[in-house]
Amino acid sequence: MDATAAVSALSALAHAGRLEVFRLLVRAGKDGMAAGDIARATGHVPQTLSGNLNILGHAGLVSSRREGRSIIYTADYERMTSLLGFLMEDCCGGVPEICAPIAEVAARAACCQPGAVQ
Repeated sequence: MDATAAVSALSALAHAGRLEVFRLLVRAGKDGMAAGDIARATGHVPQTLSGNLNILGHAGLVSSRREGRSIIYTADYERMTSLLGFLMEDCCGGVPEICAPIAEVAARAACCQPGAVQ
């Protein structure tokens, strides 16, 4: 990921409503969620949700697909990983203890445990 793409992704996430939607989609896993379910879970009105999903989509953080009459949105885990990697690239500066707390958080996360089903 380059700096321009990182700025685009971070800008998209720099809004409480969009961050809430993105985190919900991350938790939803690879199956994603229908727009109506996202609206019910977050309490966002359809127009606001649609705008937020468009911004997240333009930043490459979510994708959509049609299933029947529903539009299903999913988090783009590859893009999320690229963003996190970009942010962590120069983290330690030769001092691994700086990044150790972040590695510990990832290791404790239920989703990151071996055999975890997403």
